[in-house]
Amino acid sequence: MNTPSRTAVFLDKDGTLVENVPYNVDPALLRFTPRAPEALRSWAAAGHLLVVVSNQPGMALGYFDRRAWMALRHALMRKVEEEVGVQLTDVLACPHAPSPRQAPGCLCRKPAPGLLRQAAATHHIDLKRSWMVGDILDDVEAGHRAGCQSILLDVGHETEWRLSPLRRPVHRAADLMDAASWILGTRQPAEAPTPPSCVAAS
Repeated sequence: MNTPSRTAVFLDKDGTLVENVPYNVDPALLRFTPRAPEALRSWAAAGHLLVVVSNQPGMALGYFDRRAWMALRHALMRKVEEEVGVQLTDVLACPHAPSPRQAPGCLCRKPAPGLLRQAAATHHIDLKRSWMVGDILDDVEAGHRAGCQSILLDVGHETEWRLSPLRRPVHRAADLMDAASWILGTRQPAEAPTPPSCVAAS
């Protein structure tokens, strides 16, 4: 069994890496958020893998099918490679719709940590030395549940502010380059909050 040895920066997609266009599967509408290319180059130069983890309920809700999502996924990976000059290691998505509040949910829809754990198993990523960056507190919680440190891209997309230790970011970033500077300036991340042993994902 391979020991996890690589580090990653996990990125939410909509509102974090690219501008949020609800239920978008049109590659022509993909636009990077401010200073995202610079951040991606900085992380890649430092040796971090770049992994996108995204909730995509539009599949379950019938707005688009898996084929359309896979075409957008390919377009995003190609855009990063051609326009930024680095490669995304993976782009993973949860296709499920949100569960009713207080009902058990799937294991992959953030704030559940399933997508991060899947990527870690596939790409031999050390989650304790890795980071999650997203624009809402569900992203923060998913990172902490996986064992990562989590940064909130504080750009006004979080509206509920349901706070708990698992939803408390280690840093609030103005944009992705701010997040990159903070991560690269922190040699040893503090220990992530310990997730409860049995909590249903919402």
